[in-house]
Amino acid sequence: MTGQSVNSGDIIKQPLPLEGIRVVDATHIVAGPFCSMILADMGAEVIKIERPGTGDLSRGRGPFIKAKAGDDSERGKQVSSRFLAVNRNKKSVTLDLRNDTCKSVFEELVSKSDVLIDNWGPGALRRLGLGYEHLKEINPGLVYASITGYGDPDGLGQGPYSQWPANNMSIQGMAGWMDITGEPDRPPQSVGDNIGDSVPGVWTALGIVLALESRRKTGLGQHVDMAMYECMVSHVYSSINSYRATGESPTRSWERLATAGLTFKAKDGYVVMAGIKTEERMRALWQLTGREDLLQDPRYLGQGAGGDFYFQKVIPAIEGWSQTLSRHEVTESLTKIGFSMGVSQTISDLADCPHLEARGMYAETGDTMDGVFRTLKAPIRLTGCVEPPAQTPPRLGEHNQTILCGIGGLSLETLAALETQGVI
Repeated sequence: MTGQSVNSGDIIKQPLPLEGIRVVDATHIVAGPFCSMILADMGAEVIKIERPGTGDLSRGRGPFIKAKAGDDSERGKQVSSRFLAVNRNKKSVTLDLRNDTCKSVFEELVSKSDVLIDNWGPGALRRLGLGYEHLKEINPGLVYASITGYGDPDGLGQGPYSQWPANNMSIQGMAGWMDITGEPDRPPQSVGDNIGDSVPGVWTALGIVLALESRRKTGLGQHVDMAMYECMVSHVYSSINSYRATGESPTRSWERLATAGLTFKAKDGYVVMAGIKTEERMRALWQLTGREDLLQDPRYLGQGAGGDFYFQKVIPAIEGWSQTLSRHEVTESLTKIGFSMGVSQTISDLADCPHLEARGMYAETGDTMDGVFRTLKAPIRLTGCVEPPAQTPPRLGEHNQTILCGIGGLSLETLAALETQGVI
């Protein structure tokens, strides 16, 4: 019930903050869908616009989840885990925006919505006659968020890279992440997941919510011009601040790696030691590990030791002890003497983590094939609100009739004709 609190036992829960907000989601792959999923989790109605026939490109990209063996009705079917992971709580309609009737339906949807999100590339909607300058005439309160690699090429903030396409890897490289990641005698490395897409998705969701708050005060929408490049650059602030102070560009080095923390082997994997390596802690470390013989060398107590020394001497000395214990045993022991420790967890560890389970960080939806898909929730914990929904990601065009013949204004006859033409 929009705007009303829900009584959950003796606790009255507030509605989700974006309940009553309608989002037209003209996005694909990761950055845009990740953004719109956050909004959907927070209660917004998200209408996903997809290409007829193929849909979001991620629908065709593996790894795939296959239908359960023995289910005759679903035999041979498969669905992309990439698509399922970022498209829960949404509705799907198919529109070919090159078709005049479909374009009119799109405009009708926008006129009755609060937000439009687009990551189809620099100027893609504008070339179809559906840019912000046109759409704000239809809906002055529209918050239109565009996600591009380097910002809106036709906006006020044009730069030399504005027309460049972008993806996760190229943005990680451009934003400096790769040059500070990896070992010093090897090429720059990317972070192993799609943070070049998901980080901009988070920032765009924040930008949209801020623009909605501005609209609440003024009644006017605006263009939220989001650049993946800028979103990722904002997260290397400590390295940029270091450069401003020293005039030296931080890059891959043993010294930098040792300062950040030490990674060493346990019996069943790796652990990470962070925190300041004070003389007191290092003494306690060598006493714990049975290496009191090292206490006479000040370098083993953190005095005058360079990065190379840590990797060539300190880590092997620790591993003589740590490799006889499990990751969690090592972590618990070193935590007790003051180090900030962590287990280097595998993805399989994270998929079934008891702590994440206890914190309610897993969402279970359907997989569109009568199975269950288990994924991660958005890490936004609004303790006074009802729980976010966990609706199954939509089949392609699943909501065509409901949406297009509802707020889209089409008749059933016109919808059927457009389906015959292959533009819906």
